Amino acid sequence: MSLRPTVDFLLYDWLKVEQLRERARYAEHSRETFDAVLDTCERIAREKYAPFNRTVDTEEPRMVGDKVILPQATHDAHEAYAASGMLSAAQDYEIGGMQLPFSVESAANAFFACASVSIGGGLLTVGNANLLMAHGSALQKKVFALNEFSGRWAGTMCLSEPQAGSSLSDVATRAVPDGDDFEADPLGARYRLKGNKMWISTGEHDLTENIVHLVLAKIPGADGKTIPGTKGISLFIVPKQLVNTEGQLTGERNDVALAGLNHKCGWRGTVNTLLNFGEGKYKLRGAGLDGQGSGAIGYLVGRPGEGLRCMFHMMNEARIGVGLAATMLGLAGYYASLDYARNRPQGRPMGPAGKDASQPPVRIIEHADIKRMLLAQKAYGEGALALGLYCARLVDEQHTGTPEQANEARLLLEVLTPIVKSWPSEWCLEANSLAIQIHGGYGYTRDFPVEQYWRDNRLNMIHEGTHGIQAMDLLGRKVLMEQGQGLKLLAARMQATATQARACGPELSRHADALMSALQQVGQTTQAAWQTGQPVDALANAVPYMQAFGHTVLAWMWLDVAMASQGATSADQGRRAACRFFYHYELPKIGAWLQVVANRDRTCADVPEDAF
Repeated sequence: MSLRPTVDFLLYDWLKVEQLRERARYAEHSRETFDAVLDTCERIAREKYAPFNRTVDTEEPRMVGDKVILPQATHDAHEAYAASGMLSAAQDYEIGGMQLPFSVESAANAFFACASVSIGGGLLTVGNANLLMAHGSALQKKVFALNEFSGRWAGTMCLSEPQAGSSLSDVATRAVPDGDDFEADPLGARYRLKGNKMWISTGEHDLTENIVHLVLAKIPGADGKTIPGTKGISLFIVPKQLVNTEGQLTGERNDVALAGLNHKCGWRGTVNTLLNFGEGKYKLRGAGLDGQGSGAIGYLVGRPGEGLRCMFHMMNEARIGVGLAATMLGLAGYYASLDYARNRPQGRPMGPAGKDASQPPVRIIEHADIKRMLLAQKAYGEGALALGLYCARLVDEQHTGTPEQANEARLLLEVLTPIVKSWPSEWCLEANSLAIQIHGGYGYTRDFPVEQYWRDNRLNMIHEGTHGIQAMDLLGRKVLMEQGQGLKLLAARMQATATQARACGPELSRHADALMSALQQVGQTTQAAWQTGQPVDALANAVPYMQAFGHTVLAWMWLDVAMASQGATSADQGRRAACRFFYHYELPKIGAWLQVVANRDRTCADVPEDAF
């Protein structure tokens, strides 16, 4: 079993991405050019990533002085990835890009995540550069973004702080103007930053000659005070090595210091750092913050106070990427446990007279419960992949569709982004747990890869906005924004799929009825949750709401995929079986989740601290 046939089916047979060639931006592409990109990425993933997945897990990044040492495999993988052109795959031809549809780019990157998610494929660098292309000045784009797209430099995003975590309102990093001429710097208004950032992935390494940090900080007013909350947050480019307007290193090390490494449960191949900005370890030109050159030099992106708006351009993109990473880990575990189940003899089937010990053992895939666990993994993993690529296709619509198409894609993405990030993070993690279960005791050992897949995947419910944050964003904002237009549009899309499905035979007709019932429950529950108008009531059970909402979305995905899988091939049969499983085993769960939401149940919210 390999990933490629599934990717090909979803891209070409289901999403019809070849139709994008009718748009001017993609006119020079063809099925052949798309396939060539997929072929290249599949080969690099097979040769440079997969053989070293365990290596980067056991040979963790280590700190030697102010340097981070990584295995040679990481260097080789990064070099191969950068050479492939995938860092600039979606960019214009004029700047060295391929003008690939985002849907094809996402599918191609899936091979790397499936082979070894923690070696990394440049997700943060691409997101960093894309943000600068959207919000940076012309020179910031040329100097910083283009050097990131080329693979010469890497990029990070620095949001979280040790004392604040996900609470961006409590960001304490400060930025003050650097001299009287601070606004005259051609690279952007120049500031000196001081503060600490935590959980910074790829924050220090020697894979590239420079690292471009995007840092959130607050600019004090004339009274020395900062604006409370998120409205006072600004965004700054803080390069590790200072550069000139031609993108050449000046030889000056910026005042950004590695304070330590975080040693993680999974994703061990990706270095994760604590960074100190402006502590004075690396003195720079000018007076700085202490009269002796301390303070990290940063260049303002956009206008003061708009940092979070700019950063969310990167974060939302990253959330689709996190969902796809979780998906690929789920599928990696599925493929491993499927292979094990097909080759592991154990147990005997139950006959009319019970088990016959004189008969040879059968392969465990012949046991019904093993098939249940495999079907669950298939339903979670392939369903999540369909959702991820569907959202990527919406990004293409948003960028290249008609004004009406672009607006509809925007509305749908607003509602679906919390789901595309969180649903795979929860349920593909469950898939990894089932993969361990299929292996039995062996699955709990490092003799097989499935335990690592689970450890790697456990992060995805946390980073780029925790599960709870995504849930509150969904119920507290996304389903309500613009008079609920996004939710209404999503419902209309589901209804259209159900109508089509009813013409495809009795089974899909029954699924269509179940989907419409689920949709009705979600709609009624949304209204019930907000009946009092009080967020404290509505959001007390935001996570169960998101679970039910996500399951309804995935039921829609599977119904649509099943309609495209009406052939007689084993792959078609498998997809129809996964759809059947989801409707029989998974969709009925939403009733329990929605009940506590509709009742505005206070069981959890009202428990006093002392009762725990």
